[in-house]
Amino acid sequence: MLHNLAVNYEEAIAMLLFVIGFANLLLQKNLIKKIIGLNIMDSAVYLFLALKGYIEGAAVPIVVNGITDKEAYINPVPAGLVLTGIVVSVSVSALMLSLTIRLYRRYHTLNLDEISMRLKKEGL
Repeated sequence: MLHNLAVNYEEAIAMLLFVIGFANLLLQKNLIKKIIGLNIMDSAVYLFLALKGYIEGAAVPIVVNGITDKEAYINPVPAGLVLTGIVVSVSVSALMLSLTIRLYRRYHTLNLDEISMRLKKEGL
């Protein structure tokens, strides 16, 4: 098992980053820290996708010198998924941060437990 872990250390690092982000998302009470945890999880997924799309010795999928053999090129789909995911995660992060600013202006705290207690007191 340790041999497999040593050979696939990139995937192990991606999984470790995902676990760190997920634990941060679950255990932190501060909304900014939760957003950071979600961004760490996103980065881990993008790293994993990029690793799975990489083929040692293969080139980018642009036909050069008449080589049309599909084994000579990498798969462009994981790279496209990563780029699309980055755009979506930036948009989601911006939305979450803007909502966090609104919550802070209203409740003067970023602690999720305090915000939920104040919401219960207000009857919402």
